[in-house]
Amino acid sequence: MRENPVVTARDAVLSAAGLPAVDLGTVVAEQDDPLVFATVSGAHLYGFPSRDSDVDLRGAHLLPVAALVGLHEPAETRTLMWERDGVELDLVSHDLRKFARLLLRRNGYVLEQLLSPLVVHTTPVHDELIELAPGLLTAHHAHHYRGFATTQRRLFEKTGELKPLLYTLRVLLTGIHLMTTGRLQPHLPTLIDELPAPACIPELIAAKEAAEHGPADEVVDPPRARRDIEALHARLDAAQAATTLPDAPRGRAALHDLIVRARLG
Repeated sequence: MRENPVVTARDAVLSAAGLPAVDLGTVVAEQDDPLVFATVSGAHLYGFPSRDSDVDLRGAHLLPVAALVGLHEPAETRTLMWERDGVELDLVSHDLRKFARLLLRRNGYVLEQLLSPLVVHTTPVHDELIELAPGLLTAHHAHHYRGFATTQRRLFEKTGELKPLLYTLRVLLTGIHLMTTGRLQPHLPTLIDELPAPACIPELIAAKEAAEHGPADEVVDPPRARRDIEALHARLDAAQAATTLPDAPRGRAALHDLIVRARLG
């Protein structure tokens, strides 16, 4: 039997991102309702997985019409966890309508999941969502990345660990890149090739690969890390002020049409 070249290429991308050799396709096949898409998010998407990083699957599914027109309120979000071959996996999936609402709320996190190149499962509806994504980007996505960075910085100040520091730097650089170029880029090694960035980042990535919860102060002095974070916040503010991205998303009508067609089709 000939191998499907698309599937083979997809597997090669997943392997290059450091994903463990676990059959993720069986996870998709086990779901009660059909998945519109499933991608890998988290540290594998951001370019700094550790040797024992969990596999974070994210996606959207389609609830049947009967679940939406009766008296009962359906659970629109599902969170499932497994362990396969010693690897911890989790899948968080939203019904397509809720996923679309999150996209319209200027949520950079769900946009990153939608546009993740680490694809486990895809459909024509997924392709249509990707085509609509550029029209959903706004200047106000900077607020998402600013808020996420603030949360991760507090965690870094509390724990002193590598992981929250890398997340803080990553989201600020993603926000700056988005405001400057109009393109979403969550992959930190790519970001530091395309933008001026703190010099400590490659060493932080290497240290996290060896130890998921290792201390950051073995790589960078905390006062220097704080100065780098403040400088990136200032750059994000300036980039938002100068961005050509619109104030509001433009794809609401097209998203509505897509949901109706997907549900009834």
